[in-house]
Amino acid sequence: MFVSELYIVGTPIGNLGDITFRALETFKSVDVIAAEDTRHTLELLTHFEIRKPLVSCRAQNEGFASEKIIQMLDQGQKVAYASDAGTPGISDPGAVLAEKARNAGHRVIPIPGPSAFATLASVAGSGGKTLVFEGFLSPKPGRRRSRLRELMGTPAACIVYESPFRVVKLLADIAEIDAERRIVVGRELTKLHEEINDGPAKEIYEDYSSRSKVLGEFAVFISGNKASSKAENEADGEGETL
Repeated sequence: MFVSELYIVGTPIGNLGDITFRALETFKSVDVIAAEDTRHTLELLTHFEIRKPLVSCRAQNEGFASEKIIQMLDQGQKVAYASDAGTPGISDPGAVLAEKARNAGHRVIPIPGPSAFATLASVAGSGGKTLVFEGFLSPKPGRRRSRLRELMGTPAACIVYESPFRVVKLLADIAEIDAERRIVVGRELTKLHEEINDGPAKEIYEDYSSRSKVLGEFAVFISGNKASSKAENEADGEGETL
């Protein structure tokens, strides 16, 4: 068995200008490119005039596909993996493949790139020293609200993802828990119709609920609980002397 390399490659979440030179060089240098959606990745590669064999490795077949990719690595082939957009393993497939490849003795090399999480965090501001990434919440209303109450009860800010089909319900839940909680909603980040809304949860909810149509992919920053933060700071200061 050869020890080969698996490259986990971050790709643009919208604007193709966000591709890195290192990502392009990696795609050009490997023998095979594995992809969450080969059609989507083919469009990206075609744009940059890169031609490589493609294999599918999506959430529904990641375990089985990973074994096939490891066989390629065992034969000494270099493989790059790209999810549809952003960084693999962050609410995207890729984590299972990375773990299996490393356990099989191959090098797993990160090629950093964009993610909606980091993109929104960079412009949200006032995140404090702790920022929780939750990804997609449960589509079931009861579980979603329960988890939101847990997240919003702590001093830490958090970021969640949501689809256009459920984002208004998510915003309604946040506003019901704390109408004045500051949130920042990023819609279609880095894309042509990018929109970033910042304000109290109730106002943001009323804005989106009044729209005739809600389109795009969403990332939502929820600021931390100030009361919990104050109590935590006071507890940290107990027994200290100047």
